[in-house]
Amino acid sequence: MRGLNRRAAAAMTAAAAFALIVAIYAGGALLPDTALAADFSQKGLPPSWAHPFGTDFLGRDMLVRTVKGLSLSLTVGAAASTASALIALAVGMAAAMGRRWVDHGVNWLIDLFMSVPHTVLIILISIALSRGATGLMAGIALTHWVSLARVIRGEALQIRSEQYIAASRRFGRSPLWVARNHVLPHMAPQFLVGLVLLFPHAVMHESGLTFLGFGLPPEQPAIGIILSESMRYISSGALWLAFFPGASLVALVLLIDKLGNTARHLLEPKEAQL
Repeated sequence: MRGLNRRAAAAMTAAAAFALIVAIYAGGALLPDTALAADFSQKGLPPSWAHPFGTDFLGRDMLVRTVKGLSLSLTVGAAASTASALIALAVGMAAAMGRRWVDHGVNWLIDLFMSVPHTVLIILISIALSRGATGLMAGIALTHWVSLARVIRGEALQIRSEQYIAASRRFGRSPLWVARNHVLPHMAPQFLVGLVLLFPHAVMHESGLTFLGFGLPPEQPAIGIILSESMRYISSGALWLAFFPGASLVALVLLIDKLGNTARHLLEPKEAQL
């Protein structure tokens, strides 16, 4: 009974976190671009009931800009983390189910990617692809698959040693058939959990690199752009320009991380029994 109560509470927590994330994305997507129009009669206002996050020095409402920025971060993070998780699935399955030289090659590739800081690789890839959203998403996708690939490889190796796998091979089933019909279905929990846990890393890297000038272009209402613009006004006392967008980004990342940990508790058998 206690286990069922814990699973029910975890399911409700995951549902609430997911609903809030969807609401943030929908709110930013549904807000018209005219909501970001400059209004110099309202410039530089501190937080108030009319403008809970204050306004910037072009008179734009910071709450609207923050919601639009979070929605944009969710879009980029979702695309990049999904692509990265798919790369991890393909690489991990190839290492576990392929020949020995494939496994050695994958392990060497994983060690190579882990030896170079993510930020440096993402910047190099982004510059090579002319920056922008495409280069940023490609950089994140090509650098964040390593840890998940190792997890999937280890799980696939464990499943490959089961007796029913050996029986399938004796009946003449090809390695590709075994991987597709026996091993791949067991990878769904690890894949989904890994995908959600990659999400906050992708969001943080998107915001961080955009802040440094290697991500989204300045005309986009990204959180990194907002924080970069706010640096020039902090000395004048306009702390709200950086505080509220930054705190909202941290809250969003923690919310996604909570969703990922809750999903792991629900989907992975070992975690679900605790």
